[in-house]
Amino acid sequence: MSNWTLLSNHGHVLVCLSRDPEARLRDVAADVGITERAVQKIVRDLQEGSMIGVTKSGRRNSYRVHMKQTLRHQLEADCTLKDLIGVINRSQKSTSPDARPVVKAEAKAASAIDAGREKAGPKPTTGKPEPARPAAAKSKGAKESKTSDSLEKQQGSLF
Repeated sequence: MSNWTLLSNHGHVLVCLSRDPEARLRDVAADVGITERAVQKIVRDLQEGSMIGVTKSGRRNSYRVHMKQTLRHQLEADCTLKDLIGVINRSQKSTSPDARPVVKAEAKAASAIDAGREKAGPKPTTGKPEPARPAAAKSKGAKESKTSDSLEKQQGSLF
């Protein structure tokens, strides 16, 4: 099974910056799973595409997503960044105490996504069994396992 996602790295970076406008690019890179240099290029692309604005604040940058900007492809040209980010962050906003009501475009897109999930059925499993967890030792071997655990931790920090 291939390991792909629906959104590109540009979309992932945009979502990260919309969630935390004060985020360091190093943290965004870790969240997305790409290098910091790749995030820098993506931020530059998003800025050149008028999707975000960057403001220097001391030694840090602050990012502002231009929510009224439409998506670039002709198939999504009627969808704004606000619509896209709203759908992605929908579950996060619905659980927060100051959640705002979902706008019609978000509700429509969310119901389409939910309908697609229902048609798709349950998520397929990878066929890999979960690893068995060893039971805790209660006999004299318990001291040995604690000693070997600490030894493994020490060795793990060396390598």
